[in-house]
Amino acid sequence: MALLSVLTPVLAVVLCLVIGFTLVKSRGTETTTSTSPAKSKAASKSDFRPWVDQDLQDDTEITRQYDDGDWVDSNEEENLPHVPYSPRRYPEETMLERSKDFYILMNQRRSVRFISPEPVPREVIDNVIRTAGTAPSGAHTEPWTFVVVSDKETKHQIRLIVEEEEEVNYRQRMGDKWVHDLAKLRTNWIKEYLDVAPYLVLIFKQTYGILPNGKKKTHYYNEISVSISCGILLAALQNVGLVTVTSTPLNCGPQLRLLLKRPANEKLLMLLPVGYPASDATVPDLKRKPLRDIMVQM
Repeated sequence: MALLSVLTPVLAVVLCLVIGFTLVKSRGTETTTSTSPAKSKAASKSDFRPWVDQDLQDDTEITRQYDDGDWVDSNEEENLPHVPYSPRRYPEETMLERSKDFYILMNQRRSVRFISPEPVPREVIDNVIRTAGTAPSGAHTEPWTFVVVSDKETKHQIRLIVEEEEEVNYRQRMGDKWVHDLAKLRTNWIKEYLDVAPYLVLIFKQTYGILPNGKKKTHYYNEISVSISCGILLAALQNVGLVTVTSTPLNCGPQLRLLLKRPANEKLLMLLPVGYPASDATVPDLKRKPLRDIMVQM
């Protein structure tokens, strides 16, 4: 009895500690259970960007291993000589006139989904691609590949791939808001122009280069470099009186890359159907933002 009376306070303390620990653990588990799904759901919503093509989610200049023997070091390449550069300089009056004329030309550019099957001289397309190839690029790596398709069967295979994925995009991936925002443009997953246009130009970004000796070369800022070249390409098409619609075939890249037998270091960035506008072509009556809304003077 004496021993029991001595141990009773100790047992009481131990029991209280066990009960307290159990309650804390239970509450923590309950809190985690009740909040985790909400947090997880919120996180998944914030991270979910359906308009991002998963095939383009790579960045070679960050993920590559610089000690990998498959990669070439920059000092292994020859240093380029510098040469004099004296571009033509215009009088101010001429500059003003040319700037206005070019603005008028480019302001007429529209995304056209009604394209004529009328043939376009191939040499014109070649010159347009050459012009796009004058774009600046990170460390002058020129990380672009322009695949020009005129074969009817290949164009049709491209259309089948694009329409299959686009239907899924419109029905599932894009979400109601995006589909609603596109409604005024009257677009859908049917891409008849992919069969009709005399040319399809598929622009691939090269995530890295492959040298003749088999070594890999880093392509810095490859996506923005190729995007700039696409802008120059659009201007070049407008300059010769051809039309296109900037198509970014979401989740079609891997299939189209295989169809066109492109290597794994190339990722599809844009698809442009190119030709003359159809005789009955129409475009949305869109207005552009005024200069005051797009420029800030400091």
